Amino acid sequence: MGFFNFLKKQFIDVIEWTEDGAGILSYRYPMQDQEIQTGAQLTVRDTQLALFVDQGTVADLFGPGRHRLTTQNLPLLTNLKNWDKLFASPFKSDVYFFSTREQLDQKWGTTSTITLRDKDFGVIRLRAHGAYSYKIKNAKVFYKKVSATDEVFTTQNLDGQLKGLITSNMAGFLGQASTAFLDMASNQIHFGETLKQALAPAFEDYGLSLEKFFVQSITLPEELQAHLDKVASMNMLGDLKRYTQFQAAESLPLAAQNEGGGTASAGVGMGAGLAMGQMMSQALGGASGADKGEDPMQLIQKLHEMMTKGVITQAEFDAKKADLLKKI
Repeated sequence: MGFFNFLKKQFIDVIEWTEDGAGILSYRYPMQDQEIQTGAQLTVRDTQLALFVDQGTVADLFGPGRHRLTTQNLPLLTNLKNWDKLFASPFKSDVYFFSTREQLDQKWGTTSTITLRDKDFGVIRLRAHGAYSYKIKNAKVFYKKVSATDEVFTTQNLDGQLKGLITSNMAGFLGQASTAFLDMASNQIHFGETLKQALAPAFEDYGLSLEKFFVQSITLPEELQAHLDKVASMNMLGDLKRYTQFQAAESLPLAAQNEGGGTASAGVGMGAGLAMGQMMSQALGGASGADKGEDPMQLIQKLHEMMTKGVITQAEFDAKKADLLKKI
């Protein structure tokens, strides 16, 4: 019984890989001191390639299909081993399977901020994140430059190398880009297409094909984003005077509809509306009111009344208050 088990262990008649597990890029068929029988059957599935390597030398590559291993379909290996036209004895050779599936939803992101000069905000620092997909295009190149003799090589083994490749190109691209930060969000599709073309040759150098590349977000660090939000709030306050004048005009019909009705009520309501509009106009005149000699503290008090009535927000009040305090 032991003798027959020994013979069974020594010869391989069927070579195949069921591709168990996600994210596996290459798999070395387990030989375990066995030899491949002459005429053995090699099965390569639709999403696979099979590569024969003899003592570190890359030999024959097989695409999808069922192959019977003979000297006719192993020409390079035949030359390496100096076989006769019809070899009869089993042979020893490493067999590597490669998955040609598209590896989807691979994440990338800048590990540190990218500094660039923006036409609106001057020198700023950015972060960028996105996703990409790739697949093995040239198994021989991938074996020589990437996977080598590893028994199993996965996307995780390659993740760091590809992320470094992407982020270095991203830094150069954004550093030379003339697009303002505020316009970058609307140009992310264009950025992705441009970077895909720029990165494709580097992926091919590893035997890979870059299938898709997306830029999903370009953001500022938290402290710079807070500063940008403050600037935006100040810009909003610049138009607040016109807004409050409009609100005052809108309030006139409502004031005239006070309980009690009649011409007298309408007159009182209109007077109240006009008084409120005048107060908001003076309070929001900002620097112009202060230039006329009006006490900034009184303006701040008027602004506070407007905030309590819900005409302006707390953030708008704080910003205008800080501006007026500078004039004291």
